[in-house]
Amino acid sequence: QVQLMESGGGSVQAGGSLRLSCAASGSTFSKIYTGWFRQAPGKEREGVAGIDPDGTTSYTDSVKGRFTISLDNAGNTHLQMNNLRAEDTAMYYCAAGLWILGRRAADLTPANFRYWGQGTQVTVSS
Repeated sequence: QVQLMESGGGSVQAGGSLRLSCAASGSTFSKIYTGWFRQAPGKEREGVAGIDPDGTTSYTDSVKGRFTISLDNAGNTHLQMNNLRAEDTAMYYCAAGLWILGRRAADLTPANFRYWGQGTQVTVSS
């Protein structure tokens, strides 16, 4: 089992920056890939960015050039969000999946991620 804990959400004005972090604990029989999803009120959960344990990254088009996902040596996942827009306002969730059988973080769909954090709110005011 893997437990995920997000931190770093908050409120910021448009054009500002926030850094989200996700601490993973527990153990599995394989390495894991991680990703960030977001869900705004009345909308479906959307994949934002993902990263494989080999460092391969993927992004949804709307955040390319503004968001950067990374892993640190402790196995934590970070999402640096720059030039934030009002439409980035949402609850942000960290998620993880088992890096086996060809599964990769590039498949930014909720069904591809087995483990989920509780979420952290990001609010961007225009």
